[in-house]
Amino acid sequence: MRKFLTAILALVGSSLGTLAAAAAPNPPDQPRTMDEVIDRIVVNENHLNQEIRKFSPLGETYIQDLKPDKELGFVPAGDKYFLGRADFSKGVNLVSLTDADTKGKKFFSGIGNFFSFAMQYLPDGFLQMIFIDTNGFDRQHYKFDYVRREFLGEVRCLVFDVTPQQKVGKGRFLGRVWVEDQDFHIVRFNGAYEGSGHASWYFHFDSWRTNAQPGLWLPSFVYSEEKDLHYALTKKLDFKAQTRLWGYNLGHAGQEQELSRILVETPVQDESKTSNDLSPVQAQRSWDRQAEDNVSDRLQRIGLMAPRGEVDKVLDTVVNNLEVTNNLDIDPEVRCRVLMTTTLESFTLGHTIVLSRGLIDVLPDEASLATVIAHELGHVVLGHRMDTTYAFFDQLLVDDKDTFRHFGFARTPEEEQAASAKALELLNKSPYKDQLANTGLFLAALQTRQKEIPNLISAHLGDRVPAIADLKGVAAASPDQKKNPQMIAALPIGGRVKLDVWVDKLELIKSKPIGTVAEREKMPFEVTPFMPYLTRFSTDRTAASTTDPKPTEPAKP
Repeated sequence: MRKFLTAILALVGSSLGTLAAAAAPNPPDQPRTMDEVIDRIVVNENHLNQEIRKFSPLGETYIQDLKPDKELGFVPAGDKYFLGRADFSKGVNLVSLTDADTKGKKFFSGIGNFFSFAMQYLPDGFLQMIFIDTNGFDRQHYKFDYVRREFLGEVRCLVFDVTPQQKVGKGRFLGRVWVEDQDFHIVRFNGAYEGSGHASWYFHFDSWRTNAQPGLWLPSFVYSEEKDLHYALTKKLDFKAQTRLWGYNLGHAGQEQELSRILVETPVQDESKTSNDLSPVQAQRSWDRQAEDNVSDRLQRIGLMAPRGEVDKVLDTVVNNLEVTNNLDIDPEVRCRVLMTTTLESFTLGHTIVLSRGLIDVLPDEASLATVIAHELGHVVLGHRMDTTYAFFDQLLVDDKDTFRHFGFARTPEEEQAASAKALELLNKSPYKDQLANTGLFLAALQTRQKEIPNLISAHLGDRVPAIADLKGVAAASPDQKKNPQMIAALPIGGRVKLDVWVDKLELIKSKPIGTVAEREKMPFEVTPFMPYLTRFSTDRTAASTTDPKPTEPAKP
């Protein structure tokens, strides 16, 4: 009898009334009929539309235009990249952090619009896809048809088809929604907005939310795709896009952890035996380290750098393998950090090696990762320093929108060439020296695709990955992929790392092997759909999180 709600939601039509009469009464706060369930869904969705205004997460959209390929189906033929901070105080607005100029371009509340016979993508439009309808999501504007129950990961959901009522205007959502069956929040919706015209288009999308806090399901991932969209009479648009949001709780998580930490004071040492004064060399190293820490802390506070976590430890292990086999004793110790962004880039902050999440995503194996890290370690070994004026705290007090203009850690061509030479030396003495075949394949694939994906490999803070293409010793080891068709040159975007949108924690994807991979399924550097394994909020934030996207990952060679 206690499972009355479960039973009643599994049926439709006249059986609802019969079951309601026969079952035991539900708690006062639980819906008793399907109509009450729909009313709860509407209330929760409109409440979220108001609650989201309290947050200013970072939003990132990466778009790949596609072209037909006889062997591979579709391949990249150009790309766009947008990164900014979401501002919901006056509608839907993405305040750009990149140099992409979107000012002065009319926004049609759609996703793309048509100027001078060319399609112009609008970043605000992709951000709009996290909302079903901010202007009347209710029974007066929509019809709800119950379909079935379905699990999304561990979360049991009720599935509804949602269609606009007649004569309710353009821009209304048409598609399917998934509603978790405890509090009746929408956790996924899939479809499009109605009303594309000659001046603006609405694209199809699949939008996901994750349970960041009790009773709070926040927009997290959006996949969008169009095939054969005709515009300007003779032109056609094909594309895929991923939108990610994160940084909902920026600053607060660190404050909570700091207040809960237990600190033990270091005993005062006997100054007659040990001097606490620093030599000039030690003072300079300490000053350099302060500059590193200042920049890392600033980037983390604005959501561009992930807190220390599982992925950093993996990178640290690779660094240790390179150091031990090359008899390196580096002081201060080399650390690794991860940028949250999709663009492929790497750089050093003094003795801190930084790799982007997107770069880690697409690297096919540990040897390829070691090659990228060896290049950055080469900068450290050669003493290529960062701008130490960042040790002054006033150098960090800049607006978020000016971050990429203020900070820059790219090296000169001469430093890049020297670091590549040192990387080859380090790799030839490392455990990875006999595993570099796939690395050459990765570099060759990136070189081949760079004209089609220039925005993916355009670094904003550091160096483009092709800067290591002069690793001729590695490139020479590149095998003939035709002799081993199962070799993977590069993974799709999102192939290795998942993120927690509330605390910005990054973890490695642990997906099951999938066996033989067809050539069309390899998709190096390409955009794939999100398929999150949803779970409900748990207070144990250290437990393995499975609430993040798991794009299809090719089998590893």
